[in-house]
Amino acid sequence: MKEGILHSTGEEQETAVLVAVTSQKQNAAQTAEYLAELAFLASTSGVLALHSFTQNLAKPDNKTYVGKGKFEDIMAYVIDKGVDMIIFDDDLSPSQVRNIEYAIELYGKEIKVLDRSLLILNIFAQRAQTVQARTQVELAQYQYMLPRLTRMWSHLSKQRGGVGMRGPGEKELETDRRIANDRIAFLKDKLEAIDRQSFTQRKNRDRMVRVSLVGYTNVGKSTLMRKLAKADVFAENKLFATVDSTVRKVSWEGIPFLLTDTVGFIRKLPTLLIESFKSTLDEVREADVLLHIVDISHPNFEEQIEVVQGILNEMGAGDKPTVLVFNKIDLFPVEEVYFEGAAVNEDGEPELSKMDRVTAFLKRSHWQLEQPKTVFISAEQKSNLPELREVILNLIKDKHFQIFPNWLESNHLLGHSDGYVPES
Repeated sequence: MKEGILHSTGEEQETAVLVAVTSQKQNAAQTAEYLAELAFLASTSGVLALHSFTQNLAKPDNKTYVGKGKFEDIMAYVIDKGVDMIIFDDDLSPSQVRNIEYAIELYGKEIKVLDRSLLILNIFAQRAQTVQARTQVELAQYQYMLPRLTRMWSHLSKQRGGVGMRGPGEKELETDRRIANDRIAFLKDKLEAIDRQSFTQRKNRDRMVRVSLVGYTNVGKSTLMRKLAKADVFAENKLFATVDSTVRKVSWEGIPFLLTDTVGFIRKLPTLLIESFKSTLDEVREADVLLHIVDISHPNFEEQIEVVQGILNEMGAGDKPTVLVFNKIDLFPVEEVYFEGAAVNEDGEPELSKMDRVTAFLKRSHWQLEQPKTVFISAEQKSNLPELREVILNLIKDKHFQIFPNWLESNHLLGHSDGYVPES
């Protein structure tokens, strides 16, 4: 008998086991990192991950992702603990979904089967707020689930913000496919109308410089947005806290520009989401300057940089003027900042504060040497924000003067103060 696990709200929390394969394309260290991220995704979706299973294979099994023996181990644990679902770290093919669910049925159990993409889609469905974002997510859900009209469809239909249909039986699949295709066509038409409206809105802003914040999910983009724009933007220590783009008009030294916070990227981001969020990501494509935010306290931040850069390249925005902003330097390991030649006082203690020592250390790193537009900050602690502001201001001034070459003379704003007080 399953013992319910309760939320702090008193509601019973769903539980899951996580499954991944260590293969020729993914070593053991990467597998561990991806599983930790998958557990964070599950938590963000309101699911508690109880255990992780891994298997070393040349490649995932074509039938059931893992081998027969490992699958039996997983099912033994799931049945013993009364687990609600199995979440796989890679996308499952329609045939893998059918084979896995058939194997589960042989145990006489009803256990949900999800993969990473479906989990991400569910999170987006829970967090989308605007009509545009909800339409984009619903379209991606339908397109993703269409070839997988099995128990996964039933699971999706019951999620808040989901597609709003009960799960079909096997005899109803053809009918449901027609319904799904009709719904996809309707959503595409609806999204095209929204896209036309969004394009008109963006076109009306062509005379203003646009700056977009991009980066891996949960690196502090929304927090930095709040500090720079002094705006009430939602921020939370969860993956995909922000799904909808947020645009704020900012004026520094009399120069107006638009600052946009965009959805975070993640490894193995479903292609359908990138396609469905085209109009939202157009904010990135049409930006004049990108602020690529990086969580430097994350052990694999360099891989996250590569993931984001790869998606930007795929979007055609990889060559835009970019400032690499290393955030969360307050969480950088302090033992790494005692570098040779650092000034000390009479007691042998460093003269500089921890934050100043971290900044000085990082400015000697190869990132600073190889990337001319690199800034090290802590958005939460408001550290080095004046330096970041100066870098951004120089970039937007260049673009602004290209749009308005006689701006200084016509407006007599040289020496204008916008009331900005440097935060330190």
